[in-house]
Amino acid sequence: MSKRETQNSKRRAFSRRAARKRGGGEWRKEVERVLITEEQISRRIRILAREIERDFRGRELVVVSLLNGTVMFLADLIRHLNLPLRLDFMGVSSYGLGTESGDLVFTKELRLDVRGRDLLLVDDILDTGKTMSRVLPKIRALKPRRIKICVLLDKPSRRVEKIRADYVGFEIPDYFVVGYGLDFAERYRNLPFVGVLHPHIYKQACQQICPK
Repeated sequence: MSKRETQNSKRRAFSRRAARKRGGGEWRKEVERVLITEEQISRRIRILAREIERDFRGRELVVVSLLNGTVMFLADLIRHLNLPLRLDFMGVSSYGLGTESGDLVFTKELRLDVRGRDLLLVDDILDTGKTMSRVLPKIRALKPRRIKICVLLDKPSRRVEKIRADYVGFEIPDYFVVGYGLDFAERYRNLPFVGVLHPHIYKQACQQICPK
């Protein structure tokens, strides 16, 4: 084994140990497999940042992030953006369980004035598009100069609204994914990778809580 291969092997082993520690160890019983590794996420975010810099060169950017699932993605993304920017958050909560979205409630409005400004809207996953179809009209009403959408994950097979992201980290199949900010029942957000949740986990929860 070469020196580089040895170093890579050590990094992977360290990453696995860190994942077990950060995830409390229980994720191994509940996450079926790792879909996107920590290293793949890191590489892809650097590429996304370069694309965003190219498109907004010479402009001041307002980054608007949808809470709560974007936190890890947002932090890593803006660290790589060499642009003057302002940051604000919009709180959106879907009161549902399992794989289906519930009623959408806005829990936080924008504080910054975005009129006439370039706006980058950041979300963790573009799924059915229902959330974005509610968020975009609210933001457009504030009269920004232009709006671009950036998502970590795109799941086009589930789309029911005509929404398209301008910057996409990864396109994924119709899996129920957790980790790297994405949750199920507010768990798994701290995993450093994106993993596929075992179906029996959310099915079991739905059987216990969903109305008969």
